[in-house]
Amino acid sequence: MAVGVTAPAEPADVRPVTAAHFIRLKLRMMANGFRGQTWRVVLYVLGALTGLWLAGLGFLLFAAGGFTRDPEIALLTAAFGGAMLVFGWLVVPLAFFGVDETLDPARFALLPLPRRTLVTGLLSAALIGVPAAATLLATGGLVLSAAVLGGWLAALGAAVGVVAGLLLCVAASRALTSALATMLRSRRSRDLAAVLVAAVAGLLGPLQIAGINLLERADWHRLTGVAEVLGWSPLAAPYTVGLDITAGRFAAALVKLLLTGAAIAALLLWWSRSLESAMLGSAEGATKRRRGAASGPVEQLFPQVLFWLPRNRYGALVARVTRYWWRETRQRAGLVTFVAISVFLPVMVGVRGVAGAGESDSGLVIASLSVVFIGTLGAISTANQFGYDGSAYAANIIAAVPGKTELRARMAAISIYLVPLLVGVAVLVGLLSGKPGWIPALAGSLLAAYGSGLAASLYVSVLGAYPLPESSNPFAVNTGAGVAKGLLSLVALVGGGAATVPIIVATALLADAWLWLALPVGVGYGAAAAILGSYLAGDVLDRRMPEVLAAITPRR
Repeated sequence: MAVGVTAPAEPADVRPVTAAHFIRLKLRMMANGFRGQTWRVVLYVLGALTGLWLAGLGFLLFAAGGFTRDPEIALLTAAFGGAMLVFGWLVVPLAFFGVDETLDPARFALLPLPRRTLVTGLLSAALIGVPAAATLLATGGLVLSAAVLGGWLAALGAAVGVVAGLLLCVAASRALTSALATMLRSRRSRDLAAVLVAAVAGLLGPLQIAGINLLERADWHRLTGVAEVLGWSPLAAPYTVGLDITAGRFAAALVKLLLTGAAIAALLLWWSRSLESAMLGSAEGATKRRRGAASGPVEQLFPQVLFWLPRNRYGALVARVTRYWWRETRQRAGLVTFVAISVFLPVMVGVRGVAGAGESDSGLVIASLSVVFIGTLGAISTANQFGYDGSAYAANIIAAVPGKTELRARMAAISIYLVPLLVGVAVLVGLLSGKPGWIPALAGSLLAAYGSGLAASLYVSVLGAYPLPESSNPFAVNTGAGVAKGLLSLVALVGGGAATVPIIVATALLADAWLWLALPVGVGYGAAAAILGSYLAGDVLDRRMPEVLAAITPRR
């Protein structure tokens, strides 16, 4: 029997994927993510209102030159304000809020999308959100300032510069977080990543000191010269375009736009190079060789440096969390960020404050305040400690791990990394300020603040747990969770700092006697606060284990 042969159908008209598809996909995923998630809607609205308020303040700041009709003030606000804005886009996502990865690059790994299409689409999607809208609104003040000073042509040039500046901010933020995610994913390159991040963050202190010194001297001509030089860097070039047109320097304005475009292109190229690794969820060439077996399967669970841990449930939890803090990408990123942000900047601020106070008793108080900030900032690393576990936390619930044992083990694990680092910070502050006799007092204040911060963070981690996205980027957060991350960190920071007030009061009142009492009193105070917090928060955890598990389980 003959079988008819059907000619192949004509290929359907396939429309090319454009940035509009990514934008519509993000909007739809954001809308679906808000369904049935009242807390996420509330946080998003709160974040939008906060962003609107900050954008209004930024608009007034950038428009100051137009209000005063002073070209020098306009240059200072545009150059320094623009540079700080770009720098904020680089640092703030790493330290506090993370980056919104509603469109996770790993989701597109199996789709035949060109790298250029993927980069432009993800960049367009990243422009949809509160941070980008707030940045655009704030820098709109430059357009008003340029219109007042130079007319409609200057305003048009400033508008182009503002849009270019926004693209620069978003591209720089995404390129940096994607590159660090790739580096931190490989244990072979984690040390290099830590050094690079610390080196970049180390520039914060010198830049801050230089800026404060210039402000104190009130040498406006020198500040204007610095602003002019800064205006030729990618940090501030797009924000000074309108002022160049106002002054009739059309060639300079064109060169700055070209410089900004080149910087954006370079950042997007850098981002595209790390996207492949982000999509695969692994680092290139990352291999792991297992060492020889230990004496038994139980012993293999305990790192060799933690030989002193008891071989019981508590010891096993400490060993597990200790490994996770260094091997799990997101937790390791938190450690690196703490080293970068919480050491260099506060140390430089504290040393400068001590130098300004001279030999007066207030110098010890200023130095103690700086290390108290470091201690509480280190403790807030545990503000969402259950979020890292996700649904795996169910195993602890099934094993009926008591809440206080769970929290004590987690505190001990993070303290293995942070306590030696915090003591080193106290030694460094004392040596650099020329007051080695203050080291015990600084260490006592710092450890007291760390213990108090842990107590506050334990409650926050139990009552305010939120899920982390299943993403290969350690800095990624779900839509709306960036506000939650920032607010919970702020609550833990304020709570831990408030609990350390008695230590600061004792530092101010006891003066020289406190140099000998601070270390034992501070250690005892911090340990008591942490232990008391683990007992009280542990009781809450015993009652809320199912709720915590539901809160940290990512929605698919």
